[in-house]
Amino acid sequence: MLRLRAIYPFFWRVFQFRPSSCEPLISQMNKCTEEEQIFDLIERNKATLSEKQVGCAFNILWQFQKQKTSSKNVDYVKDHPQFLTLRNLTTDKIELMNDDTLVNVLYITQQLAVEAHDRLVEALVTEAWKRLERFDINVLSKFSSCLADQHLHFSPLMGKIADIVHRNLETIQDLRSLSVLMVSTSSLISQQFRERLVNKTELLFDTIDSSQVNNSRRIVQFLRNVKYSYYPLLERCNKVFVSNVSHLDLESISKILGLYQSLQFHSFEFIRMAKTKLTEMTPLCDNPASFVKLFVALGPMAGPEERKQLKSTILLMSEELTSQQALAVLGAMEEMESRNSRLIKKIASVVHKHLDNYKPLELLKITRALIFLHFQSKDIFVRLRELLLSYLKISVIPAEISILVSAISMLPSPHLDEVGTSRIEAVLPQCDLSDLNNFATSVLRWIQYDHTYLNSTTGKQLKLLQKLDQYGRQRLQESNNLDLLWEELKSLKGDWFVESLLEETIATLQRLMDEINFTNVAGIATFISRTSYLNTLLLDRIASVVLQQIEKIHPFSILSVILPFSTLNYDPPQRNEFLGTCIQHFNSYLSIWDPLILVFLSFSLAILGCFPEDLIKAIFNIKFLSKLDSQLELLPSSLNTRVHFRLMELNRAVCLECPEFQIPWFHDRFCQRLYNKEIGNMNGAQQQMYKMLAEVLGGINCVKASVLTPYYYTIDFECVLDKRKKPLPYGNHNIILGKMPDENWKSHTQIDGSRLPPGAERIALEFLDSRAFCRNIPHLKGKSAMKKRHLEILGYHVIQIPHFEWNSMALSTKDAQMDYLRERIFGESKS
Repeated sequence: MLRLRAIYPFFWRVFQFRPSSCEPLISQMNKCTEEEQIFDLIERNKATLSEKQVGCAFNILWQFQKQKTSSKNVDYVKDHPQFLTLRNLTTDKIELMNDDTLVNVLYITQQLAVEAHDRLVEALVTEAWKRLERFDINVLSKFSSCLADQHLHFSPLMGKIADIVHRNLETIQDLRSLSVLMVSTSSLISQQFRERLVNKTELLFDTIDSSQVNNSRRIVQFLRNVKYSYYPLLERCNKVFVSNVSHLDLESISKILGLYQSLQFHSFEFIRMAKTKLTEMTPLCDNPASFVKLFVALGPMAGPEERKQLKSTILLMSEELTSQQALAVLGAMEEMESRNSRLIKKIASVVHKHLDNYKPLELLKITRALIFLHFQSKDIFVRLRELLLSYLKISVIPAEISILVSAISMLPSPHLDEVGTSRIEAVLPQCDLSDLNNFATSVLRWIQYDHTYLNSTTGKQLKLLQKLDQYGRQRLQESNNLDLLWEELKSLKGDWFVESLLEETIATLQRLMDEINFTNVAGIATFISRTSYLNTLLLDRIASVVLQQIEKIHPFSILSVILPFSTLNYDPPQRNEFLGTCIQHFNSYLSIWDPLILVFLSFSLAILGCFPEDLIKAIFNIKFLSKLDSQLELLPSSLNTRVHFRLMELNRAVCLECPEFQIPWFHDRFCQRLYNKEIGNMNGAQQQMYKMLAEVLGGINCVKASVLTPYYYTIDFECVLDKRKKPLPYGNHNIILGKMPDENWKSHTQIDGSRLPPGAERIALEFLDSRAFCRNIPHLKGKSAMKKRHLEILGYHVIQIPHFEWNSMALSTKDAQMDYLRERIFGESKS
């Protein structure tokens, strides 16, 4: 009896907190207000914890974390002795857990920064793999997100999940779960599966609550991951974002803007509202993490005063920036075209400090940004070169080697040694056209540097270019799928591709042109317009596809479809039907299109001499122009100027070709600012032709150089012939040889023919370089043809002198050139 009395207090201490069933303990856990209370319960009940209680403990710990902001809390939980106890207990209970608890525990362990190679995490993933086929859609989506967080996008397990989704897609009715699965498996899906997912998403979209911003964000993220700018879905997601922008936080706005930029999707309405929201957030962002996100999102669209404030604040925080934050700021400064030397120097020094921590792609971004920002520092460029070369020596992935070589070629000393050359040669058989193009661009920079500075260009470089040509041609010749080929072609640019592979590429596109359809026609058309290569068979095929499948082509794609015809000055056989179909298709969208898209579209049509009255009047009204002005404030200065210039050109074309529309000319001030900047010296070729024309026309006072016409066209040379084709001298002629004339600015809208004697005519002589013609044939491109048309409306007789005639062997002597000028001006040859 005495013994029982002695051990009674021990039993009382052990059992007084132990519940008789799991419910009371779970109830106690739910009443806990801090981690220590949970850990205390775990310690006292570790011998009897069930799988339900283990799952509850993880849930409560995660709820505490979601309510806090300090990252120290995660470390505190992860490093706590009783958390290790909980993990060990959980490992023994895994097989008893239901599916939802199993995946939920995996998710929470990852959120609490438990490493992927931890015994518990590996056991959870293994058990989940065994149950994969029986998971419901919600559990499957959560598990796929866990795998994505472990960077297992290309794993066989993720492939199995993609296969399950593929087989069961028709039965899935939950857009939230589907959108998670789409993002997680996006690296593994085929084009056909992509189309099925997009179609299913469209069907489910109307079933969701429009306030579910995360669903829309994941859909846009999926489209970005698969590089598919599918306008119908993007528009629907954008409507969700716009209607909920007042509730979006900094993180959400930042992500959406980044996704839109990657997809090249423009929503003026969202950007305008996002700018207002971000501006309101500025005073609240008082730490580097949040302010860097604000700087990256708001900076490129901020006004001058806002930018000044943003730069001042980031300068004060610069010493606290992490490596990734400094990289993000540097990228934003490049996008903002920043010229703040103090800030550039400071951010570069922070980047320099962290340089060893960056990956190859990040090193390329750093190199490109520093070069663009005109930053000069021998130390940082030397270190960049060392790091890039060290990565290059061990890398075996073609895309990564391409990135490294591109970065090296941008440095002040871009020379590659034999090791670098051998790395390129080793991966050439595995490279796609994009990689080959990057290599060629880099090697050409290398050759140019050696030739300019070292004068020691070796045959190895030229042999490498020959190999690049060989592999590029081989890849094109072996291409048998247009969509796969387009994925490689769409980003290609640079001298090597244009000079070496363009003709072969066009031939391949022509071979595969039966595969052009409504899904790829806009992309192929855009590519052709960039090349300046006129292939009538391809353009006729594009026009035919548009006519046959117009209902399947999104109106936003019409600009891309029209562009090659206007750029290359080509009319397809069914010109009027083609243009009429395009115009009718986008007319219903006039009220919702972004202003700058309408300006570019209208200008492309104007080049073709097409002026739809509804479109022109939609642009030239106060409401539209006010909206455009608001949008221009959000654009980088270079794009702002480009849009404004296109509007001026459109305004000029409408005034000249459609006076019946009674659209006023309102670009005098813009043109005066623009052309004041362009006044400068004549080059040697212009001076030579100026002297020849003076000789042909009978004196320097019979020819004017760099003449500004009504509506601000600049023509190379002007003269006036009377009715007997005799040159007339200008009354007040004060041109200094080599200098363009100063202009007495006045309204350039009146066509003044009253000063000319009866029967006299003005002659405009235009010297046309290679940019005025298609690349493959001497066919005048659209803008040059439109200028000739407009000058003729202004009363000029236009004489265009092509470079291939002026520089030909037939005109290799001065006498031959003089004879040529006489014949073009007077219609006769004088020997």
